[in-house]
Amino acid sequence: MTDAAPTLLTAWKAATARLKAGRIDSPSIDARLLLEVAAGCSRTDILTDPYRAVTPAQQTGLDALLERRLRREPVSRILGKKGFWKIMLNVTPDVLSPRPDTEALLDVVLLAYPPNKAFEMIDLGTGSGAILLAVLAERVGARGVGTDISFEALAVARENATNLELDNRATFLRTEWAAGFGDHSFDVVVSNPPYIPSGDIPGLDPEVRDHDPHLALDGGPDGLQAYRDLAPEIMRILRPGGLFAVEIGWDQGPQVKALFEAAGFTDVIVVKDLSERDRVVTNGPNPRTNPVPKM
Repeated sequence: MTDAAPTLLTAWKAATARLKAGRIDSPSIDARLLLEVAAGCSRTDILTDPYRAVTPAQQTGLDALLERRLRREPVSRILGKKGFWKIMLNVTPDVLSPRPDTEALLDVVLLAYPPNKAFEMIDLGTGSGAILLAVLAERVGARGVGTDISFEALAVARENATNLELDNRATFLRTEWAAGFGDHSFDVVVSNPPYIPSGDIPGLDPEVRDHDPHLALDGGPDGLQAYRDLAPEIMRILRPGGLFAVEIGWDQGPQVKALFEAAGFTDVIVVKDLSERDRVVTNGPNPRTNPVPKM
C-alpha cells in the first residue's frame, strides 16, 4: 500500500515536527507560514479545509523551504516579507528584519499623537521603513522622512511605501542620520539604531548574525556609539515640545538615558517592552502605565 497523500493538516503537523526536532523557535507558526507559500493556501484554508490534498509538487516545495529554515534562515528572509505592527513589509538582505520588540516605539508615538493630529516625523536609519510607515498608516495627518546611508535599504523602503500607498506622505533620503536637515525641523524623531557591541555579534543567533546586515547591528565596542552621535543631532532637529523615541538593548537603559540628558533633554524615561525588558528611551509618555489601544 502507498501512503495516503498528505493534506494541509498532515503536512502542517509533519512540518512542525521537523522544525521542532531541529530546535527551531516557533515551529508551528513557521511551518504554517511556509506551508501557505508552498501550497498556495491561507491560514483560513488550513483551518476550514484541513483535508485538502497537498500535491507532490507542493510537498517538494515545502520540503525545500523547510530545509532552508532548518539551516537557520529566518522565515522573513525565505518569504521576502515580514509583518510589523499592522502592515506587511518587503525585506531583503539589505535591511534589518523588523522585530516585535520595535513596536514599543510605536506605542510611545501613537499615545503622544492622537489619530487626527498632524505632525512631521523623521526616522533615522530607516532600513525597510518599518517604523515610519507603521506610524503613517495609523496617523493620516502625519508626514515623514526616512534616512539611511544604504542605497539598497532606501530602495526597499520606497517600495514598501508604494505598496502601502503611503508614498505621498513618506520621503526617503540618503544621508547620515540627520545630516543636512535644519534645526527644529520635526515634531517627532525616532530611530532603531545599531546597538549590539561589536564583540557580541559572533555569538548572536544564526538567524540574526548570518542574515541581518551588520551595518544595522554593530553599535561599536560598547554598543552605544550610535546614541552618542544621535543625542545631540536629535536635540538639534527636534522642535520645542517635540517627541523623540529610540530603541535600545535591554541592558542599555541607564547609559542611553544619561546620554540624552547630557545632550539637554529633560523628563527622559526608559520604557519597557511587553517582555518587561527596557526597550525605548524617550521624552514622551509611558504606554506601559497608560497604554495606547491598537485601534
